[in-house]
Amino acid sequence: MQSSEGGCLCGLIRYRITGAPVSSSLCHCVSCRRASGAPTVAWLTVERAQFEIFLGSPRSFQSSPGVLRQFCGSCGTALTYENTKNPRTIDITTLSLDDPNRFPPDDEVWLEHKVSWQITDGSRSQYPRGTAGGPPDS
Repeated sequence: MQSSEGGCLCGLIRYRITGAPVSSSLCHCVSCRRASGAPTVAWLTVERAQFEIFLGSPRSFQSSPGVLRQFCGSCGTALTYENTKNPRTIDITTLSLDDPNRFPPDDEVWLEHKVSWQITDGSRSQYPRGTAGGPPDS
């Protein structure tokens, strides 16, 4: 079974994912922007059974009702996003992977929150909210 590893900037936290991801998205939402300090965050969604932290213990922050974000308490690297609405999956920050190029985003979500100067990629599916919020933008 194929696996990928990743971790935080300082190396205190390391994780592994196995198998194929469920999806790969680029998020423009306000909470992702504020949690990362960046205009977008790339997320890789995997089944919980595919994810394990094998070194260190991340800190957690409930960023909104039902949403838990994990990060390194030493260097601050954002690592995961968990939502009680999707208990079978967990999102991993794609750029915390050792080889993030393996999983480029397939879509862009929460475009209604996009900052005006951020450029989107028209080759990806575009969603005004999350992918469950309806069909892609035209």
